[in-house]
Amino acid sequence: MRALRIAVAVETVSLAVLLVNLFTVHVAGLASLVGPLHGGAYLAVIACTVLVPGSASTGARWRSWIPVIGGLLAVRRLRPAAHRA
Repeated sequence: MRALRIAVAVETVSLAVLLVNLFTVHVAGLASLVGPLHGGAYLAVIACTVLVPGSASTGARWRSWIPVIGGLLAVRRLRPAAHRA
């Protein structure tokens, strides 16, 4: 669960960096560096969600596939299940 939270944070921050870069100075080098990082974090969110026990029963696996907000939804969906256990 900790790895999932870290991956969600990296995905969110990298998306913010990409969007700020796009709407301000648009440095191509920054986009080529952070873009693959964001993509890797997106895939890590999906992989970490699949590995969390009980994620299938809560529907978190399906939520993790939603671009941009899927990881946040999956963490939110898994959090009550973690507190019950």
